[in-house]
Amino acid sequence: MGTLPRPARYAAHILLAALALAGCSSSAPPPAAGSTGSSAPTPASPVQVCTSLVSYWAKETLLGTTWSGLDWEQKGLSNDQYAIHEDAVAAGRAEERTAGQDKALELIDRFVAQRCAEQDGATRSSENWRPPV
Repeated sequence: MGTLPRPARYAAHILLAALALAGCSSSAPPPAAGSTGSSAPTPASPVQVCTSLVSYWAKETLLGTTWSGLDWEQKGLSNDQYAIHEDAVAAGRAEERTAGQDKALELIDRFVAQRCAEQDGATRSSENWRPPV
């Protein structure tokens, strides 16, 4: 099997260049049906981020999943968020013993949401230091 004739190679190069340029197009995708398309998404508040992040990792820890053993920095938690995480896991384990896993997971969501709201996202400290216990 030899090389392509010169006109065929030329056509192939043009096609590849056109495909590459089409892939680099700067046009945005069309807005979803029913959306205005004119407003940017609102960023999540610190409380929403805290609640989502801490609740996720606390439930993963309770379930004993593969990644639940990461340390607090690898999970992206501040020191304050990690304290909420530890308290939520402890509360979840106690609830699991008496009411089952589903109720424990529900408790974690409520517990974390309340604590993250009380601490306005618990983002105060992210240093690699915690006071001795």
